[in-house]
Amino acid sequence: MQVRACGVNFPDLLMVQGKYQFAPPLPFSPGGEVAGVVAEVGARVRRFRVGDPVVVPSRHGGFATDLQVDEADRCCLPMPDGMSFVEASAFATTYGTTLFALRHRARLQPGETLVVLGAAGGCGSAAIELGKWMGARVIAAASTDDKLQVCKELGADDLVNYSSGPSRLKKRLKELGGANVIFDVVGGEYTEAALRSIAWNGRHLVIGFTSGSIPKVALNLALLKNCSIVGVFWGAWRALEPEASDAELKELGELFRQKIIRPRVTRTYSLEEAAQCLEDFANRKVIGKVVLVPSRGTPARL
Repeated sequence: MQVRACGVNFPDLLMVQGKYQFAPPLPFSPGGEVAGVVAEVGARVRRFRVGDPVVVPSRHGGFATDLQVDEADRCCLPMPDGMSFVEASAFATTYGTTLFALRHRARLQPGETLVVLGAAGGCGSAAIELGKWMGARVIAAASTDDKLQVCKELGADDLVNYSSGPSRLKKRLKELGGANVIFDVVGGEYTEAALRSIAWNGRHLVIGFTSGSIPKVALNLALLKNCSIVGVFWGAWRALEPEASDAELKELGELFRQKIIRPRVTRTYSLEEAAQCLEDFANRKVIGKVVLVPSRGTPARL
């Protein structure tokens, strides 16, 4: 396929730093959320034709002008109607992970309170949108007022600035009544601070560790709160249950068409700017989603 756009995510940074859960053999190109056009097909490929617009939630390889995909891996999907390549490259992994987390792992119910840590990032923004769609009250937590303004525009009911540290986060969340579900992409010292605010029978979702630190949590908190600490690994679920994942991605595509959800792409980078893009991630300068666009002069839409 010809790569028209590649969404950039925190795992891309971890991968090039050698800190991710798996290490691709060198040399490799990061980039696991790709949108583009089928350029060539093998003799036994039946699901796609040359010229089809597609999205590929893969592990790596997207920081490139072209990508080879194995149809047997079921990681190539038709691009949703009405979506630009830039939007499509910021969609499948981000929203797929978030809906899997909230629906399957947390079993979020209408009327419950959802706390989103790192709420201005890609998955955090998606959690606000999908949490509201599922009927939850959403408390958005982020590190700057500018980021929180974005969260407010997305529909968050309450805002928490935790720039002054984890103690502020814990205190403010308790003042707001605590959380039934915590959507945690941050990790580090903020995990336990949030967990201490969780309600009886709450669920703390472990999505990632953008703080750069994997927390060591006092497990007596799970006992005292009768709560669950729940792992979320959408990529593994997609590999093990591809039909269920495909159905959910189609549902998300329909939500996009209804304008209930929409990726907030705040900046695009050229392929030549890939290193700068990852540095911006490392320095926590990214709000919403950012996308890498190869400079082949192709239009944003077919």
